[in-house]
Amino acid sequence: MTSRPARNSTTWWRESDLRHHMHPFTDYQGLAEDGGARIITAAEGATLTDSEGAKVLDGMAGLWCVNVGYGRQELAEAAYAQMMELPYYNTFFKTATPSSVELAEKLAEITPQGLDHVFFGSSGSEANDTIVRAVRHFWNLEGKPGKKTFISRTYAYHGSTMASVSLGGMAAMHGQADLPLPGFVHVMPPYWYDFGGDLTPEEFGLQAARAVEDKILELGADTVAAFIGEPIQGAGAVIIPPESYWPEVQRICAKHDVLLIVDEVICGFGRTGHMFASEYYGLKPDLMTLAKGLTSGYLPLSAVMVGDRVADTLISKGGEFYHGFTYSGHPVACAVALANIKIIEDEKLVQRTHDQTGPHLAERLAELAGHPIVGEVRSLGLIGAVEMVKDKAGRGHFDDLGATGTICRDHCIEGGLILRAVRDVMVMSPPLSITTAEIDELMRILRQALDRTAKDVGMG
Repeated sequence: MTSRPARNSTTWWRESDLRHHMHPFTDYQGLAEDGGARIITAAEGATLTDSEGAKVLDGMAGLWCVNVGYGRQELAEAAYAQMMELPYYNTFFKTATPSSVELAEKLAEITPQGLDHVFFGSSGSEANDTIVRAVRHFWNLEGKPGKKTFISRTYAYHGSTMASVSLGGMAAMHGQADLPLPGFVHVMPPYWYDFGGDLTPEEFGLQAARAVEDKILELGADTVAAFIGEPIQGAGAVIIPPESYWPEVQRICAKHDVLLIVDEVICGFGRTGHMFASEYYGLKPDLMTLAKGLTSGYLPLSAVMVGDRVADTLISKGGEFYHGFTYSGHPVACAVALANIKIIEDEKLVQRTHDQTGPHLAERLAELAGHPIVGEVRSLGLIGAVEMVKDKAGRGHFDDLGATGTICRDHCIEGGLILRAVRDVMVMSPPLSITTAEIDELMRILRQALDRTAKDVGMG
């Protein structure tokens, strides 16, 4: 009989993980063939430590979320204090807790003007699912029950529930579950590098915005409930729209009485060098989705910011809203969110991203533009991307789209850096607490990985 390895060893964790744990967004057979998961046991600042003691620079801030960095004692203390006082109570039955009330007030204070009401959940997926319910309820109350359809974009990511996947524009996710559901349509993204052709970025931005209006006119404005978009499409490969795009989309939505939903799950809480990317683009959304950086990932929490127009109708005409979650407004998560926002404000992480680390990342990325397999680099604040291509002059992709990205990602990991590959684009979103020296190290490892990738694909 073969004995099992010692408990709490790397081998034991990997074997047990393969036996019992079904990971999200994972090829289970491929994971087993690779010998199992890497076990992360500790983290500090922007650095992870695995069960073998190896140090890894986290260029993704977890999943776009650990904005204040790992190991923040203040957040652990906030959770402990709240757990000792009130570990849980729901916000059903006309009850609330001090931390949920205080966080709602704080979010109304720091989000764009007019977003004065908050509905809490535990994830961005839940928040966007909530928005679908709230928006359809709103239009029913307004006497326009035909306005049901949501317009989104190809490559959009809005979550993993049935409704939020339908909002998203990820074809592979749709194919596995017979999605999208009825009432969800998608238009081209403002992805100049892929779809811009001979147009200037500004010309293409207007063209991409007009695709939204064309779809509204095709469907009929009396059937369209809302347009939803991430200011920057993070999981879509950091698609940063031309400056002409968002003002035109906002104008189109207002013209046709279509609600504007801005998904700030990735961009919010300083990622772009502004507290919210809506500030950078001058957006005035009717609803806004928040999660991830809200607690820096220390506890699950999301929020839907509801604009006055929608909130006034739901409150004055709606009666009971038959929607909610056991953990809506969880007191411990709300307490941690308040402490997290305090760190962001006290340490001026948004200003630091805007003035120092964001520009430094942009400068270092620009140095990669001449690399043989780099077609474009792009960034805003501490979110960035390196697009790898076979044909630089013609902006031509590799034939097996995604294979080159996987090769480069693996070289990054071997070098001690976590980056994400989306198709053949290396994307990054390090903690806002990252130093310029750590950005330099990130770029050193990435350049080395690009060199090795170029050799692997015969372009080095």
